[in-house]
Amino acid sequence: MSQPLLSIKDLCVDYITDDGNARAVNKVSIDIFPGETVGLAGESGCGKSTLAFAIANLHSAPALITSGEIIFDGQDVLCMSEEELRTFRWAKASMVFQSAMNALNPVITIGEQLIDVVLAHEDVTLEQANKRAEDNLELVGIHPSRMKSYPHQLSGGMRQRVVIAIALILRPKLIIMDEPTTALDVVVEREIMDQLYQLKEEFGFAILFISHDLGLMGEITDRIGVMYAGKLVELGISDDVMSKPLHPYTKGLLNSFPTIFGPKVRLEGIPGNPLNLLETPHGCYFQARCQACDVDCIESSPVIEHFAWPHNRDVACHKVAMEDS
Repeated sequence: MSQPLLSIKDLCVDYITDDGNARAVNKVSIDIFPGETVGLAGESGCGKSTLAFAIANLHSAPALITSGEIIFDGQDVLCMSEEELRTFRWAKASMVFQSAMNALNPVITIGEQLIDVVLAHEDVTLEQANKRAEDNLELVGIHPSRMKSYPHQLSGGMRQRVVIAIALILRPKLIIMDEPTTALDVVVEREIMDQLYQLKEEFGFAILFISHDLGLMGEITDRIGVMYAGKLVELGISDDVMSKPLHPYTKGLLNSFPTIFGPKVRLEGIPGNPLNLLETPHGCYFQARCQACDVDCIESSPVIEHFAWPHNRDVACHKVAMEDS
């Protein structure tokens, strides 16, 4: 296997508050390889977006990266100078932010916004940047005549495509997509994801896809990671995770989503509420919501470890460890 494009090792991100420190990302380690699509799932507040921001070192107070490494293509992102970060962001790793339809500047045409990205990173003429912008709009299915349009003159799906065009315009090696299809109907969502994958085949970039939609994630990703309360609790090949989840939290997530295939079954939610990160328990963070919890889960916190045959999965669960032994 090739070397990872991105390697995150024991990453911790804290939010510093008057009431204490909330650890939103807790010793997370994950690799993304060139051309790979990795999904990251979990309920709101589990740390997915915080992890995404950390990759590009975009955090500001009260968020603080307290430990760990983020190695991108052999370089430690956390050791980069401001000038190196400016070159790294969007040229090597770009991001489609959550609520992407609202990420565009409302008082500047979409053409200007695309051109600004090119001129900020490359030594080209205005004419060359304009041509690049027009070509990129065509790549995402928007006619170049829309260069003079303002964001409010575009539909939600078109604005989403413009944001993807901005993320692609410098041909980065990695695109981080944080809930990229939120607020879109399923038809437009499918069109955009199909188009994105055509572009991925053409340009060969890797994708970190963050979403609540496990059904969509299972179709488009190579591997899926599941986060709970800042920790990575399961990571494996998408088909394996979707067909045979091992962690109780992953099972709960999948049981709460309907399927259009097979017999109708009653959907079941996960009991309890997400963990308050200012009041974390001793032992497993999922213990209060887990029906399989026992004394081991209360006394010690499970660490994520790899289970080879027959699972081929990374899981943080005492029950899985006992079953595998």
